[in-house]
Amino acid sequence: MRALLSPYDKTGLIEFARVLASAGFELVSTGGTARELTGAGLDVTEVAAVTGAPEILDGRVKTLHPRIHGGLLGKRSNPAHVAEMKEQGIEGIDVVVNNLYPFQQTVSKPDVTLDDALENIDIGGPAMTRAAAKNFPDVVIVVDPSDYDAVGEMIVNGGVSMDQRRRLASKAFQHVAGYDTLISAYLREPDTTGDDKIVLFPEELTFGWNRVAIPRYGENPHQAGGIYATPGETGGIVNAKRLHGIEMSYLNYFDADAAWVAANSFEALGMHCVSVVKHANPCGLATDASQVEAYRKAYAGDTISAFGGIVGFNTIVTAETAAAMKGVLYDVIAAPGYEPEALEILSKRKRTRVLEVKPSAAPLLNVRNVTGGALVQQPDDIVEVASSWKVATRKQPNEQQLTDMAFAWKACQLVHSNAIVFAKDSMLKGMGAGQPNRAISVYLAGRAAGDDADGCVMASDAFFPFPDGIENAAKAGAVAVVQPGGSVKDQEVIEAADRLGLVMLFTGTRHFYH
Repeated sequence: MRALLSPYDKTGLIEFARVLASAGFELVSTGGTARELTGAGLDVTEVAAVTGAPEILDGRVKTLHPRIHGGLLGKRSNPAHVAEMKEQGIEGIDVVVNNLYPFQQTVSKPDVTLDDALENIDIGGPAMTRAAAKNFPDVVIVVDPSDYDAVGEMIVNGGVSMDQRRRLASKAFQHVAGYDTLISAYLREPDTTGDDKIVLFPEELTFGWNRVAIPRYGENPHQAGGIYATPGETGGIVNAKRLHGIEMSYLNYFDADAAWVAANSFEALGMHCVSVVKHANPCGLATDASQVEAYRKAYAGDTISAFGGIVGFNTIVTAETAAAMKGVLYDVIAAPGYEPEALEILSKRKRTRVLEVKPSAAPLLNVRNVTGGALVQQPDDIVEVASSWKVATRKQPNEQQLTDMAFAWKACQLVHSNAIVFAKDSMLKGMGAGQPNRAISVYLAGRAAGDDADGCVMASDAFFPFPDGIENAAKAGAVAVVQPGGSVKDQEVIEAADRLGLVMLFTGTRHFYH
């Protein structure tokens, strides 16, 4: 029996190799792996001794040889294969241990060159892994060190079952597929302006993710779920460090991400921002020069919906803010960090998950499953400047209204369509979300704002097709409106705003968020 060992990640390899050797396997290896195994006192046959050919081209060619791949691909149940292998002096390989060069780690370095990236594209490894996985009835392929103990135990106790061989082969093909996806994405170098759509959206598109957690269930108890991270990404909610609290659920991740994104959407203002999210929508959102005041304003936006919600911060949580949160049940708190005293206060909450979150890169593409396939698009991250918006009404905005409209417009992008936001003093006062009728969203936002609607500005994620939305906003107490414009009835809407004494700005940009 023969085992070929050539993994890049050598975690646990020596122990596994000892198990194989004790089970009677001849160990075959390459270069540095062979030296490490030999140094641990194991007998190792160099690949060059098997092939009769030295490693060449700075190690680019090691295992790409008929005596290796013939040993991997030869079917032991096929007499013709067995005879040909014997004729060619090819011995079968029964176990392969391999994982691939660290391509993602290489290209993540800020000073990486194209030559560096190309040198870290593994060729022999994927070929060897795929060959072994293709012939899994005869060859056991192991790509994950976490499988060493189980596979070793099976080998010692009579062999690896066909079901387990198949599982390991599936894992091996997925390992290679994820690796190839990383390389393809790197070499595409998409045009981030979106002009080159052919490059951004190739005819064949795959995504590679690494599992980080399996929650108890998915969106509902009868659904299974999994949590995956983008390779090489250390920031964002899925990679957050849980400092306190029970395990995260599927929806905890979903809602915590909404809270984290919302709180970090106002970075340009250079102020503290706090979001309170319920069912993926911000029910509270505010910015302030004081963190504790930003929290109080966000909580005051909807004190009823805040119960059992998720809180997001864009700055390190202070002890003063942690104390101000007393008495309100929150499922998750997500922030870039916590003062020691703040963490001590929050750790007294038995069930609240306290997450430390690092910044993450914006996704290059957003993906949504539909029947038969998927919808893929660029994220809605366009940079907008309030001073460039068109004043559509006779009445001009004052400085405070313009500031509030900029806040409301950004907040509106975080609310599910049809989205309406009432805001004042950089604080969300009321919102309407997910309604099939925009006028209903206006009514709900105004009702949620209540008496605080007086003096508010209103933002709408898309244009108003009729004046009724504007009329209802004025009735609720709004004094200014910001919307994309572009309706065939814009003039009627403008006339209604003028008649009601409102300020109205057209941004020229729609922000649907379904």
